[in-house]
Amino acid sequence: MPKQITEMLKGTLEGIVLAILSRKPAYGYEITSWLRDNGFTDIAEGTVYALLIRIEQRGLVDITKEPSEKGPPRKVYSLNPAGREYLNEFWRNWTFLSERLETLHEGK
Repeated sequence: MPKQITEMLKGTLEGIVLAILSRKPAYGYEITSWLRDNGFTDIAEGTVYALLIRIEQRGLVDITKEPSEKGPPRKVYSLNPAGREYLNEFWRNWTFLSERLETLHEGK
């Protein structure tokens, strides 16, 4: 992945992960797999897990533990009301920025 895309992704990955969780609860590996299956092939699992810890500490997700066939129970993350509000703010900001960038790109 080119450096410029990597840098842009750093600023949006949190919103992307919250958007994934807004669809359904998921554990870290599921989120990483979804990202890779949808073209974010260079995102390391460690990056996703570090982000999940941060959003957990900020109170944006609820966690349940589910048994795993291999090893310790999995932490399943689900978006809570604070996370939904944060995601809504992310989308408002995204819309604002993307509209201005599109205007700039079109040369208006």
